[in-house]
Order: sequence, then C-alpha cells, then structure tokens
Amino acid sequence: MRLAGLSRQIALSMATMAFCVTVLVVVTGFTFYYVAMTYWPVHFESPGWKMTMPEWVWLISSTVAGLALSVVMGLRLARRILVPLNSVAEGIRRVAQGDLDARAAAGDRSLREAAALADDFNALASQLQRMTKEQAFWNAAIAHELRTPVTVLRGRLQGLAEGVFTPDENQFRRLLAQVESLAHLIEDLRVVSLEESGHLDIEMRDTDLAAEVRAVVEVFEDALLAAGLQVVLDLDERPAHCDPVRIRQALLALLDNARRYAQPGLLQVQLSLAGGQCRLRVEDEGPGIPEDFAPHVFEAFRRADAARQSGKSGSGLGLAVVAAIARAHGGEARCIPAGGGSRFELSWPQPGRPSP
Repeated sequence: MRLAGLSRQIALSMATMAFCVTVLVVVTGFTFYYVAMTYWPVHFESPGWKMTMPEWVWLISSTVAGLALSVVMGLRLARRILVPLNSVAEGIRRVAQGDLDARAAAGDRSLREAAALADDFNALASQLQRMTKEQAFWNAAIAHELRTPVTVLRGRLQGLAEGVFTPDENQFRRLLAQVESLAHLIEDLRVVSLEESGHLDIEMRDTDLAAEVRAVVEVFEDALLAAGLQVVLDLDERPAHCDPVRIRQALLALLDNARRYAQPGLLQVQLSLAGGQCRLRVEDEGPGIPEDFAPHVFEAFRRADAARQSGKSGSGLGLAVVAAIARAHGGEARCIPAGGGSRFELSWPQPGRPSP
C-alpha cells in the first residue's frame, strides 16, 4: 500500500525506532554476556530463571536507553509536524484579528499533508484578501458612478423647486435621461452580481439569432451613424441555442462600447456557427486596445487610460456584462487585436452539434 507523506513519515519513524531498540538490545546483550562470562564467570556457572544483579543492571540500562531513543525520535517527528500546524493556527488567529497579510510556513515539505494544509490556508487567505480589496474597489466605483446622475437629479429638482428652472418638457426629459442612466447602471450591476453568485437565470432555446442581431443593429444604427460608424453584417442564418434576451443585451453593450470609443469607419458584426460553437463578433477599425490592458478589458469598472483621459462617459460595466452573459451560457468573451482595431467575441457551445 502506498502511504502519503505524513503517514509514511510516521511509519518510517516508528519502524526506525523499533529497529534501533532491537539492535540496541541485541548488541548490549551480546556485549553484556561476553563481558560477564569473561570477567565474572562465577555468577553464571549454574543456569536458572532467577536473574542476577548484573542482568538486572543490563536490562534496566537497555530499557532506559531505548526509552530515551524513542523520546528523542518522537520529539523530532512531532517538531516537524507541529511547525506547519502551529504556523496555520497562528495565521488563523491573525486573520481573525483582521490581518489579511498573514501567511503560514509550510515547513518540511516531505510531510505532504501538513505542507498542503499550510498551502491551502495561504490560498484561502490570499483569496480573502483579494475579495476584500475587490469589495472596497466595487464600493468606491459604484459610489463614483452613482454620484454623477444623483448629483444632476438633485440639482435639477432643487432648481425646479426653487423656481430657477422652468418646469417644461425639456427639463423633464433631462430628468428622465438621468433616471434611465441610473436604471441601466443598476441592471448592469444586477447582471454581474447574479452571474458571479451563480444565480443569473437564462432561458436557453433554439433561436433565429440572425434576426435578433438585425433587430438590435436596426434599433442602434442611428446612434452608430451619428458616431461615424457604418455597420457591416455577416450572419449565419442557422438557428442557435441561446437566451435571445441576454444575447441582445450583450450585443447592445458591444455596440454601445463601439459607439463610445471606436474611431469612425466600418463596424463588422459577424455571427457564425461552426465546430459546435456559436460565435458573435463585433470588430472595429481602431484605435484598438493596449496589449497590457487587453486581459482586463472585461473586468468591471476597468477602463483603459486612453478611454479615461478622453472624458467619454461610461459606467465601466458594459463589457463586464458581456463576459457575465457569455459565462452564463457556458462560454467566454474575448478581446482580440484585429489589425489596427479590436474584435470582441462571444462564444458558447451548441448542444447536439459536433465540437472541434
């Protein structure tokens, strides 16, 4: 039977101790009787069961030596085991007191179970520290995004109440625009939070996704044309298995992202079904995503420096919603450099179709 690290160390230590005690008894026995028969033969002339005083001395000495050897080996093994366990216990106490930088020392890695316990604690502490930092970041980001529309609403409403602004249709439309911005932000937060907790409900069914894409582009086309973007469609007409409502939401987020940040030119929207995967792509002609920022483009509230410095509005949640919807479909969202521009791609598996 193959023994794990800690079990093997205990078994080897016990076997070594038993072997050493046996060797000690045999060697001291031979030595004792050799010396006794050589120098005190008178005491061993008549055989019998009664032990002589020299034999008692030999037996007690061998027992004490064996016990001392066992204690030494036991303490050595216990020290090796207790180093990572005490380190984990100390780390738990420090984390309970709020010190999330606490880490445990694995000690002797030949004791695999004890080292694995320390490693697991360190991973847990790192994850807890990361989640705490992300929570603080999310709280600050949400407060920042909510502050602008709330401040505008408060100022407008206060102006209307004090008679500074005339309560006409234009004022009410401005207020409605701020309320819609708040509603959109809240919905994006809800989608991202539900997906991270595993509770984002989707209704998968066979859908004429090409028609859904055309409908979304048609609704958003005026805004894209105003931004200097001309949409080019390349759509696979075969039905796709998806939640059409969520895919429309993701496509709207991609088109809105292109409207805000892409330079004027062609905007290609492609839908394809191949290799057991459905892929929805939106590709612009620039200015592109910095290479070092591309891995973070789908993280919530993360914006490239160029986008932030441009002063263009945006919650920083649009692409996070796209990634959340892709994961809810069992797929993924990717940002791929394409010439001088960027290609944003959603892909998810299609049941009943061959995979690559």
